[in-house]
Amino acid sequence: MNLKPWRERVRDEEQLLEQLNQLASDSATRRAEALRQGVEELGNVAAVARDLGRSWNAIDKALRKDQRKKASTQDASTTE
Repeated sequence: MNLKPWRERVRDEEQLLEQLNQLASDSATRRAEALRQGVEELGNVAAVARDLGRSWNAIDKALRKDQRKKASTQDASTTE
């Protein structure tokens, strides 16, 4: 069996984890945008939660997490 050296395998897996984390972050951002559109359409978070069969707390948490992420990104880009 020709296995890569362990250091190379660790490096490869770290790169894969980084890519997966970025994909998950991008997906969460798109989901939050869709949830915001749902709130605009249905009027409030509770209505979106009922429509999706989820708790309003889960929907609210996803929206707040995205807001914090956007705020920290804006803060980082304005600081030099």
